[in-house]
Amino acid sequence: GSLEPRIITEEFAGTISSMPKMCPHFHLSLQSGCDTTLERMNRRYRSTEYAEKCDLLRKYFKNPALTTDVIVGFPGETEENFKETLETLKEIRFSGIHVFPYSQRTGTPAATYPDQVSNELKKERVHRVQELEKGIAKDYRDQFLGKVVHVLAEEVKNGWYEGLTDEYIRVTIRSEGVERGIMYPVRITAITEEGMVGEVVTA
Repeated sequence: GSLEPRIITEEFAGTISSMPKMCPHFHLSLQSGCDTTLERMNRRYRSTEYAEKCDLLRKYFKNPALTTDVIVGFPGETEENFKETLETLKEIRFSGIHVFPYSQRTGTPAATYPDQVSNELKKERVHRVQELEKGIAKDYRDQFLGKVVHVLAEEVKNGWYEGLTDEYIRVTIRSEGVERGIMYPVRITAITEEGMVGEVVTA
C-alpha cells in the first residue's frame, strides 16, 4: 500500500527499521512535485515536506527502494508546473515511478476546473516522466552491481529463475540447481533496463 507522508516520523522510521523482516521498499504517492498543483489537488503536504520524509527513511535504511505515483496534466498544470515536478523527481531520485495522465471523472470538483489539459499534452508529459524514470531507476540499481542481495526464486523465464530482492528489484538468477520458493544470496553481475542479473553465492 501507499504511505501518507505525514505518518513518516523519527519514531515510525526508527521502529520499523528495527524489525528484521521489514523489507526496505516504501511506496509514497507524490501525485505532483509542484506545490501549486498539490494545493489544487487539495493535498495536505508539499514537495519539500515529502522530500524530507524520503530523507528520513534513507537515514534509517541503507539504500531503501522508494517508489511513487505521479499524475500529470491535472487541470491548470502549466509547463512550468510540470517542470517543477520533474525537478522534484530528479531531486528525490526514486527507484521507480508510476505515472498516469489525469482523467476527468464526472462528479469530482476537478472535472469542472477551467484550463483542462489536452490529451496530447498529457501523453507527452507521461512520456517525459517515463524517460526520466528510466535513468534514475537504473542509477538506483547500479548501486547493487557487484554486491550480494537476497532473492526469492519465484518463476522460470527464458530458462532461468527470476525473483525479487528485499528492495523489490527483479533479478534473473543465472545459476543451475535453483529451486522455487527458496531465498538465495545472489551476487549481482549485470544491470539491465528492467532489473538485474546475478549468480548464487556458494560457500
